[in-house]
Amino acid sequence: MLIDSHAHLDMQDFSEDLEDVLQRALNGGVTQIVTVGIDISSSIRALELANRYGFIFSSIGYHPHNALDADPGRLKELGRLAREEKVVAWGEIGLDFFRLLSPREKQIEVFERQVEMSAEFGLPIIVHDRNAHPEVLDILRKRSGKSNKGVIHCFSGDYELAMAFIDIGYYISIPGTVTYNNSIKVQDVACRVPIERLLIETDSPFLTPVPERGKRNEPLFVKHTAASIARLRGMDFEDLAFRTSENAKRLFGLK
Repeated sequence: MLIDSHAHLDMQDFSEDLEDVLQRALNGGVTQIVTVGIDISSSIRALELANRYGFIFSSIGYHPHNALDADPGRLKELGRLAREEKVVAWGEIGLDFFRLLSPREKQIEVFERQVEMSAEFGLPIIVHDRNAHPEVLDILRKRSGKSNKGVIHCFSGDYELAMAFIDIGYYISIPGTVTYNNSIKVQDVACRVPIERLLIETDSPFLTPVPERGKRNEPLFVKHTAASIARLRGMDFEDLAFRTSENAKRLFGLK
């Protein structure tokens, strides 16, 4: 049993063969997938997919790249979607100071507002953090002890940062980068963080793991991430798959 806790199935990359992609995932032991919104139209498409397939769940949110478009009207529309049964998280939200497709100040404003809104609707958050570790940690720390919980997706920091997020109640999600030979920092995190705070993901169609590099990523390939982490931790694959799946169920309230 595997759960892909973060995929982007609504993207154009899957427009021609989504049924085949999903069937391969199911045949390969992936039992549930969370497909993640990055703006209002993406969130609507993600929800439509979740309503179409019983094993898919969705999230809603404005990615930091799209923060300039997150006006009050669109955020209010996300609030309407948040009431839907198959919506299990608010995200992908956060900060990206690497590409800076939206200004820093706007990213921070939209991130903080969505963190507040997620708490109002009782949804965990899916956090994007790239080259913004201190700022993301500071924003989440300010809400520590309140109603927020969530996951730092596609984690790229070191072990000390991972534990700082865990200490305020967050999960750490490891993508296919853990299979890359030069990803020493991610491998160290995957090996050492408490197993009860660990999730796995593909972030498909991005970050394809070894041995599939060069192909489009898809939910089936989460098995390679799981196998790599199991080896690093000295665990049986089945145990790692079960434990991370139980974590995802607990965080997102998956049935």
